[in-house]
Formats: sequence, C-alpha cells, structure tokens
Amino acid sequence: MNLSRRTGLLLTATATVLAALAGCGTGSFGDRSAPDAIKPVKPVEQKQSPVVHGLPGMPPVLDPEDLYAADRPNKLSPVVKDFPSRVYVPNTESDTVSVIDPKTFEVIETIPVGRQPQHVVPSWDMKTLWVNNDRGNTLTPIDPKTGRAGATVDVHDPYNLYFTPDGKHAVVMASLDRELVFRDPHTMKIQHTEPVSCYGVNHADFSLDGRYFIVSCEFSGELLKVDTARMKVIGQQKLPFAGAMPQDVKVSPDGKRFYVADMMANGMWVLDGDTFSTPKLLPTGKGTHGLYISRDSREMYISNRGEGTISVFDFPQNRLTKKWKLPEGGSPDMGGVSADGNVLWLSGRYDAEVYAIDTRSGVQLARIPVGKGPHGLAVYPQPGRYSLGHTGIFR
Repeated sequence: MNLSRRTGLLLTATATVLAALAGCGTGSFGDRSAPDAIKPVKPVEQKQSPVVHGLPGMPPVLDPEDLYAADRPNKLSPVVKDFPSRVYVPNTESDTVSVIDPKTFEVIETIPVGRQPQHVVPSWDMKTLWVNNDRGNTLTPIDPKTGRAGATVDVHDPYNLYFTPDGKHAVVMASLDRELVFRDPHTMKIQHTEPVSCYGVNHADFSLDGRYFIVSCEFSGELLKVDTARMKVIGQQKLPFAGAMPQDVKVSPDGKRFYVADMMANGMWVLDGDTFSTPKLLPTGKGTHGLYISRDSREMYISNRGEGTISVFDFPQNRLTKKWKLPEGGSPDMGGVSADGNVLWLSGRYDAEVYAIDTRSGVQLARIPVGKGPHGLAVYPQPGRYSLGHTGIFR
C-alpha cells in the first residue's frame, strides 16, 4: 500500500473515532460549555419515615402514617387468640350484661352486674373486661376466656374507663364527680386525682405519640387536653355551638386530626390536637354519637342515634361518602367492629336491641333484643397489641 493511501485511511479512522466520542456528550466534541461526557449517577434519596418519640414505656408505633396498623383483620394477639368471640352489651336500666354469640346472633347468657352499667372496657393487657357500674360505684371484671364475672371492685362514679398507652394508669372518667381519676390498672387503687372545671367528662382518645389525650365534656360542651405523663389538664376550650353535647372521640390514622361526635350539633367536630385549635363542624346526622375505625384504616363509621343512620367518613378523601339507614329506624349508639372487619355492632340505646350491620354493604344483618338501655357494648376479642379502653380502642 502506498504512503498516500495509508495516510488517508489513518485520517478517516481518526475522524470516525472523534465522531463517536462526540456522540457520548450532550454537546459537540470540544464544546467547553457542554456538560462532561460521563456524569456520576445521583443516588436515589430514600424517603425516611418520621421517628415517633412516644410516651416512655409505650409500645413503639408500628407505622407513623397509621396508628391503627396493628388492628388489621383477624390479627389477634397471642393473649386473646383463644378467647371465644362474643358481644358484651351493658344494659343500663336492667343492671345486666347481655352476651351475644356473633355467629348465631343470639343472646347466650345474661350476667347480673352493678347499678347502671355504662360501658364494657377491655383492659390495657387485654386479659380482662371491666363493666363500668356508674351509679353502683363499682367495676365488675369479666374473664373473656371463660365468660365468668369476678368480685366487684369499689370505684366511685366510673362512667367510662381508659388506659394510658404505657399501661401504667387506668383513667376513670368520673362524670358527676368532675374528676379524672388515675388508678392502678390492676387493683384500681387511686394514684392521682385531677379535678376538672368542665362538667360531664365522658370520652377520650390519645395522640399518636401517646403524650396527651383529648377529653369531651358532655354537659358543659367543652374539650380538655391532658398531659399523659403529668396527669394534668393543659388545655380547655368551649365548643363554638350553643348547647353542644360532645360524645365519642377518635384520632385519625395519621394522628393529625381528632374527631369529636356531638349529639346536639348533629355532626363531628374536627381539630388539630397538637395545636388544640378551634374545631370545625362536619354535619353527619341527627344525634351523632359513636365513632369506629374500619380494619383497613380507610373509613370511620359514625352512628347517628337521633335518626337511625350510620354515616361513613373516608379518610383519604377527607369527606363523607355513604349513609346507611336502619330498616324500621332505631337508635344506634356505641359499639365496635368485628375482628374480621365485616360487621359493625351497635347498641340501640332507646329500643332495647342491638344492631349488626354489614360494613361492605351497609345492610342490617340482625336486630337482637337485649335488656333496657343498652349502651357501650364491646366486641371481643379484637385485633391489636394493647387496649386504650372505652369499648375497644386498640393500637
């Protein structure tokens, strides 16, 4: 091959290589204003879940975005997995507890208790059900494994009962005494009494971190904010509605909002618990009373006692999406959701009956006759690691 041809081939090859290298960049080869041909790969940032610094001694929060994460269908704790499934109904005017088999929708036992039982409350360790005999000034323990009632315990004015998230205290809502009474969760001996200036303390729920709880005052239309560790009221406000009568309290799955049922305002008050802001009213129906979270944490069932309906609130959509009407009416009050999440159980306060409602369709499955004045019934057992009280608030 002659020299001129070899030189020509070499120049052609060099041009080809330079053209290929130029194609590796975003600009033309030799353009100093263009980015480098090879860039380092930027690492993908991993979204970090916020750390919840809970009340000391409280079981860790499983999911900061969903404080009901332990309440999934049939996710029963080893403590309760062998307990028979039952619905315990306190009859305030019959001084009894009706025990319903949820499979047959029949009352299988009637347990005599003290005067005016208001609520059946699972203990923090979930081993005992406490019947709040308000006017009898006693608590009746029931063993949920055997269904047997034990010896009553003297406790003054136990309208309702809660447990702090660390399991250190029972909190008696002494409605007429105008006190929050912190007691030993096993012996019920008094540890601290916190007087309140509002009237009719009755329901509550705890913040995501368990460091405070919001309390409703039924007869003076007020809300309290209570520091859990200090056992002290740290906030108080009057609801912006003449004649307000707040009832049940529930916190949203993400812990950012509290909802308070109001039977005279006919809706739910919505507020930021951290700031204890002035609440806004969301109308739901006449006589709004009980609030219950679905097993997937997406919905909340709201009993409207004055009109015989159940409203359904969708958390992701932040709005009411459905309303179910009981056939032939009724007075749906307090209750709970079955372990599998398919049935909502509510007492019929003024009709001496209990309602079983399909949570997938809103269809009434049964109306079961019980004693007079059925109130805070407990569906048991339910999923969860521990109980905060009332008719079953589980975390």
